[in-house]
Amino acid sequence: MADEIVCSITEQLNSNEQETENVNIEGRVEISPRKVDLESVTEMETVGMHEIRRDILQVTQGLFQNEDDDINDSGTDYLTGDKPGTLLQRAERVGDVALPDTFQTNQLLYYERFKAYQDYMLGDCKTSEVWAFTADYLEKVVEPGDWRALWCTDVFDVLVEVVDVDYKELKAKVELVLPLQCERKGCELTEDSMKDLLEATQHKVPLQELHVVYDDTGDFDQTALAVEHLRFFCRHIWRKWDEEDEDDDFDYFVRCVEPRLRLHYDILEDRVPAGLVAEYHALLDRCSQKFQEFSSLRNGISSDSESELNNVSMVEGLKMCEQMEALKRKLRIIENPLLRYVLGYRGNSGQPCYSAKGLRSAGGRAVHVVSSCMTVGLLQKLMADKLCPSFSGEEFELQFYSDLLLALSACYEGDTVIVCPGHYHVAGSISIPDSIEVEGYGLPDEVVIEQKCKGDTFIETTGANIKISNLKFIQHDAIAGIFCVRQGKLEMENCVLQCETTGVIVRTSAQLSMNMCDLYGAKGAGLEIYLGSICSLVGNGIHHCKEGILIKDFADELDTMPKITMIKNVIHNNEGYGVILVKPENDPRLGRTGAHATERCLSDAAEDGSVAEEAPDSGEQRDEGRDGGPPPVTVEESPSEARPPRRRSGVPPEFTEGNNAIKRELAATSAKKRRLARSRAEELGVTQTDDSLLSQEMFVSIEDNQFKRNGMGSFGTFLY
Repeated sequence: MADEIVCSITEQLNSNEQETENVNIEGRVEISPRKVDLESVTEMETVGMHEIRRDILQVTQGLFQNEDDDINDSGTDYLTGDKPGTLLQRAERVGDVALPDTFQTNQLLYYERFKAYQDYMLGDCKTSEVWAFTADYLEKVVEPGDWRALWCTDVFDVLVEVVDVDYKELKAKVELVLPLQCERKGCELTEDSMKDLLEATQHKVPLQELHVVYDDTGDFDQTALAVEHLRFFCRHIWRKWDEEDEDDDFDYFVRCVEPRLRLHYDILEDRVPAGLVAEYHALLDRCSQKFQEFSSLRNGISSDSESELNNVSMVEGLKMCEQMEALKRKLRIIENPLLRYVLGYRGNSGQPCYSAKGLRSAGGRAVHVVSSCMTVGLLQKLMADKLCPSFSGEEFELQFYSDLLLALSACYEGDTVIVCPGHYHVAGSISIPDSIEVEGYGLPDEVVIEQKCKGDTFIETTGANIKISNLKFIQHDAIAGIFCVRQGKLEMENCVLQCETTGVIVRTSAQLSMNMCDLYGAKGAGLEIYLGSICSLVGNGIHHCKEGILIKDFADELDTMPKITMIKNVIHNNEGYGVILVKPENDPRLGRTGAHATERCLSDAAEDGSVAEEAPDSGEQRDEGRDGGPPPVTVEESPSEARPPRRRSGVPPEFTEGNNAIKRELAATSAKKRRLARSRAEELGVTQTDDSLLSQEMFVSIEDNQFKRNGMGSFGTFLY
């Protein structure tokens, strides 16, 4: 075999130019051009040929040896390099006890953990195979012994030496390093007590509780990283109830690891609102507690299936299963990057609460004038144009500010804030709990309020009746939105909203009146409308957003559809739909999915006379959100709507046909909710329901709106 290889190489040496294979120490093959002098080749001595034969045999053996060697399955390819020594950082210990430093592994980037879990640790394993794949990964990477680590718990940190590793049990057999080096956390530990503790555990401790002691040779880099991947997986990815999932045919990494990993880093990078983070952790705690109760109940059921106590326990267990499924479903919604921003969160957990001051105890009202630089000319003009005509009564007190936040914090109910032309930078968020008016003195582009620091929402309103006009707002780094109408009523007129994340959010039971405003630039929806809210949109422009207007429906809520007035708005150049309705695909109460449940609801509603069906128009716009799915059911709220919609002269029909599509879908969803309300009322024993409470108007008016150049059409639905 070696002679044949030498002969073939000798033939190649007869050419003026050839490519030779140089194999480096890492087994990589590099191709490099080389010119050979034919005269020198012919003059080679026999000894030289023997040297070539010997080199070829060594190279061949090395190649075959490289094929048999285990590949590097640590997920740390970036550590393999020509430079000797470790490439990891040192984590210096802080404290009075002189414990050795460890490797700094808890600051890995998202893509580093993603690659490790996907390519090396888990791959395409199922849920039932997670720990088998993990053990196989650790066996290839973690050193079997002769390395030191800190055994870190909530009670102590102690230096130990690993003598063996049980990869299947994910435990390491350790010995105490003497003399004892230990940092105690609120308890007294001696060398004898630590030995007794290790004997009680058979000298086995969980791998994820070990932190590898720093070593600059680089021999334990992969061990430190593998233990870190295991520790992170157990703390932030794995859930105790994952293995209880009946559906074991899916890829665990795709379904669970990737969304949970992305959520963890989104939270670290302040991309998730604080309220949603608090809700997520609360749901995790509730689900963990419920799973523990369910496990205890299940373990307490005896083998005697006819026992009366067992029957009661089984009924309780079924209820717990239903509660756990509801909690798990909410967790999956938050963990899913798309649903997280589409559905958001309902509560106000984690949000600061600002209470309204009400009226002044001494009576009277104040006018707060905000100006970065007040001049005599500006004051004279302001007095002539605004103050004297509108606030000349004795009840008004005049106050001057250069800081907008100070002016707003000094407001009581009924006060007015006049913002003079200028560019005002606001650090943080603005909360308006009282019924006040904030007015810009000039055109919106002349009175600019810009957010500078990161926060959940730029401006949050909870007052009963707030009016904002003639202002331009610029949003930076806000996580939730530029405006959030949490409760009460907000009236906006002639404002410009330059968004960065979400635009205006209208929560349940809140009211928004938005007239002649310009909203653009939102990476989410320009306007989010929750169920049970009231929105009046007249003459606005909503453009260059991810979605124009997003209306949210929740499967487990019975809030009525929002009352929406949309007249003469121009919704254009949005990436997705002009208007999109988010609603659940499955309705467990009705036992139907998708359009079939909607059809049944509409037929029942048509029998009541609450909605009237019409044949779909051949030129009608289809729901572009569902590929190959059935078209939306076409309904109208009353016979008076059967006439063709009014269109402004000179406006092409395709720009206005989205008005009817919105009406029909809102009517269908409202009818579905009425049927669900009746079903729940019957379960409670109420045989006769008040139809006046169930047949509220779905909208006041949706007319003469224009939908232009929206990426996915004027109207669509998103089923979750």
